[in-house]
Parts: sequence; structure tokens; C-alpha cells
Amino acid sequence: MVTAIIILGVLVVILSYTTFNLLRKIEKCEDMIIQYDEYTSEFNKQIRITDERLKKIDEKGTFKSDDEIGWFFDQIKVIQEGISRFKIN
Repeated sequence: MVTAIIILGVLVVILSYTTFNLLRKIEKCEDMIIQYDEYTSEFNKQIRITDERLKKIDEKGTFKSDDEIGWFFDQIKVIQEGISRFKIN
């Protein structure tokens, strides 16, 4: 009888420790998920803002593709199009 109580007591301690340990790990993962979600939201907002500004600048037609600045601006638009694929709708 005493042996069974000792074994059950040890099992309770072991299971309590493992449960607490898993709870700490899950809370740490949840915090990381929240940080990644905030980062993703901010990154998406920045992509949208940059995309809108580039389109607004391009509407004015101030940059011509035949000079160096125009070539550079075209390259920026290509990079922005590549980044815009990561936008979250």
C-alpha cells in the first residue's frame, strides 16, 4: 500500500513538472507568434505604402527611362513588384 502511494506521488511530481515545462514552452511560442504577426502586419503596411508612393511618382512621369535616373527608377519598380508579391490581402 505504501509502495503504491510512493509511486503515485512520484508520478504526480513528474507529471506536474512536465506539464509546467510544456506550458512555459507553449507560452514562449505564443509570444513569438504574436511578434511575428506584428512584424508581418507592419511589413505588409510598409509594402502597401511604398507601392502607392511609387505608383504616384510614376503617374507624374517625371522620370524618363532613357537617362540614368530613369533606369534606376525602373529598377526600383522591378524590385517593388517582386516585394509586392509578398503582400497579404
